[in-house]
Amino acid sequence: MQTGVLRVLRATAASWWRHKELRRTGQTGQALQLERQTVLRDLGYLKQAASLPNAHVICGEGGTFLHLGWTTVSTFAPIERFPLATLAVARGTPFIDIRPVTDVIAFANLPRVAQDGSPDPEPCGPGRSVSLITYIDMVEVLGARIANDPRPRRST
Repeated sequence: MQTGVLRVLRATAASWWRHKELRRTGQTGQALQLERQTVLRDLGYLKQAASLPNAHVICGEGGTFLHLGWTTVSTFAPIERFPLATLAVARGTPFIDIRPVTDVIAFANLPRVAQDGSPDPEPCGPGRSVSLITYIDMVEVLGARIANDPRPRRST
């Protein structure tokens, strides 16, 4: 694992208010144990982000979400203040920035990304799901910006 990634994860874990409070009250051992658990959990999330076919990060006005199949890690902050999501994107996870999307109704009516990598055979009706690539095609039309685009390059 890259030293920089571990450094960021450790610093993030140490900055949590709960861990700081434990240190302040002299419970350094417990703070260190919780920080180690947090770093290991986040490393697991990064591994999943790199290996799952529909893993992606999406950022909008409501916060940032790291979608990992059946697991979602989120915060109300933009990606610039969510180190785990920033690391996932830096390591190649697709990033969908929906902050430029102005048609909120059209966005809300989009299907969700399939959690297990397989889209519904009939992508219509409530609760429908599509592949990540199909979803990216749909949100890009609405004005979203895409980084680490997983779609094959199209020649013009």
